Amino acid sequence: MSKYEAVIGLEIHAEMLTESKMFSGCRVVDSVEADPNSAVDPLSLGMPGMLPVVNRDAIEMAMKVGMALNCDINQFNAFERKNYFYPDLPKGYQITQLENPIATEGHLDIELEDGTTKRIRVTRAHMEEDTGKLSHIGKGISLVDYNRAGVPLLEIVSEPDIRSAEEALAYAAKVRQILRYTGVNTGDMEKGIIRFEANISIREAGTDVLNTRVEVKNLNSFRAMTDAINYQLKEQERIYEAGGSIDQETLGWDEEKKKTYSQRSKEDAHDYRYFPDPDLPPLFVDQDWIDRVRSEMIELPDAKVARYRDELSLSAYDADVLAEDRTVAEWFDTAVAAGGSAKKVANWIINNLFAHMNESKEEITDLKISPEGLVELIGLVDGGTINNNTAKDVLVDMLASGQSAKSIVDEKGLAQVSDDGAILEIIEKVIADNPKMAADYAGGKTKLRGAFMGFVMRELKGKGNPGIVNQLLDKALADLSESG
Repeated sequence: MSKYEAVIGLEIHAEMLTESKMFSGCRVVDSVEADPNSAVDPLSLGMPGMLPVVNRDAIEMAMKVGMALNCDINQFNAFERKNYFYPDLPKGYQITQLENPIATEGHLDIELEDGTTKRIRVTRAHMEEDTGKLSHIGKGISLVDYNRAGVPLLEIVSEPDIRSAEEALAYAAKVRQILRYTGVNTGDMEKGIIRFEANISIREAGTDVLNTRVEVKNLNSFRAMTDAINYQLKEQERIYEAGGSIDQETLGWDEEKKKTYSQRSKEDAHDYRYFPDPDLPPLFVDQDWIDRVRSEMIELPDAKVARYRDELSLSAYDADVLAEDRTVAEWFDTAVAAGGSAKKVANWIINNLFAHMNESKEEITDLKISPEGLVELIGLVDGGTINNNTAKDVLVDMLASGQSAKSIVDEKGLAQVSDDGAILEIIEKVIADNPKMAADYAGGKTKLRGAFMGFVMRELKGKGNPGIVNQLLDKALADLSESG
């Protein structure tokens, strides 16, 4: 892409985690696991005479996302009908926001691979309802499930500020993280709960023109999104180099063939014949409501990373890893609030708990160890009751049984031997039991110190306090050298 520059804008469609649908009291279910058409009502089925009512929880969730994206929250909101005819839209139109969306003119800062930061402008975030789900089973037959029809959907639209698939990935991943942090969306891409659409064009580098773009729809994974963008960038460059032109169209992504395919010519706004929904009066979000929602906002990932680095002195890597997932970050914060050293708690989570979670497929909230339990374990190490290696074994038992660290140490007799007299007695016994090795050491073979240390720790069954053992062993071996 040396001659050309990518111009990319992303649309992110995220289902909101409300209990009921966007414009009715019909319950929301897992559209993948639930039986088809088991959560439908007259409104989502497009029955005549049904009147929509706006879901208050969806409004507040949309406001939270808008705030997290640094948007202005608009007090005057209106809903339009977006008209098109497709089997997954039984009413023949989708209720959405066009002229007066809930949030506008925001931005999101992303970190690039070279360590720099780039700002991506957010045009808008608007509320709408999701469509049903079509399953094509071949021979011209399709099945439709309306469980998803009417589920609250938030569409987040960026400006065309993205210049590569890598930037698109960084932006999409950060939006997904915000959606999960705010509790608006699970981020489960495999279930289609969050979907990406990329508007892609290229232009000669150094110019600011906006050439004809294509839209690749319904990308449900980061890999599909980046692959589709990279494919289209190369394809458009090939077309321009051959003297051709780009047609504005809507494309799909073929995961098996790793290429885009044409679905239809790209519609403009006038093709959808938008008009105000006559059944929904304008929605006014007053300042008191906005202020209350803002007061309920949690600490967001960027702020959390900054606090971990500035106040807790964590490394950039540790701060990013811990703040990546809200539940992990809250677990870590609870442990620190319980008196744990931030650096030590971070090390145990990243190096030990994560390894267990990867193997067991558990979330941190599913573990049988609590944040306070981990702090207790670390305290036993700091206090010299057990050493670090023993602590790792104790952690395994804690994760399996749910017992406290102290009860496991007491029950299994794992406490370190820190008594000077008892340790010195073992050292003297090891030296006496190995006269040749003692003579060789006294003769200058000081590398044998490691062997002596191993024998002593074995006699102590690994429970000797390493600091005390090292100190007393060095003194005993020094005496041995002088006497030799």
